[in-house]
Amino acid sequence: MLKRILATLALSMALATPTLAAVDVSGVKFEDKVSASGTELVLNGAGLRKKVFFKVYAIGLYLPAKADNASAVLGAKGVKRIHIVTLRDLSAEQLSEALEKGVEDNTSAADMAKIKPRLEEFRANLLAMGKVPEKSDIKIEWTGSATRVLMNDAAKGKDIQGDDFYTALLRIWFGDKPVQADLKDALIGKK
Repeated sequence: MLKRILATLALSMALATPTLAAVDVSGVKFEDKVSASGTELVLNGAGLRKKVFFKVYAIGLYLPAKADNASAVLGAKGVKRIHIVTLRDLSAEQLSEALEKGVEDNTSAADMAKIKPRLEEFRANLLAMGKVPEKSDIKIEWTGSATRVLMNDAAKGKDIQGDDFYTALLRIWFGDKPVQADLKDALIGKK
């Protein structure tokens, strides 16, 4: 009898303990926790970027702690990561143009003037990718001191200084004119 009670109690505790599971977006798994620049980050949200009828990429946002609104994401301190996995073949030029447009749509003229040289460095980093085939793994990280671009875990180009630049990149998805409104909601965990 005591064995049965203990077994039932153990099973109940196991079922009551929340389990960490990867989030699946169109076959791409985003882990609940990752390590970046020596810091443990949590998945804030993940979603699917679509253009017309096409699935373009799956994306996950990793932060040091969960944020439940765009202002909290943009103001988050410390290491951060945008993780993109392409769901179709792209050229580096296509990816670069799309991200640059997102920055321009969400950045004032005065701020754009400040970050323009760094946006050109970012473009050069993206163009260094050449082709961006389906299932390419792209990470855009704020290391705590610079923006770093990685493709399939290999750094592309040089690090770009200034947290204002990384914040401008985040505005692609979290600004007043996000690239896709339902994607913004998904990345802040509202969907």
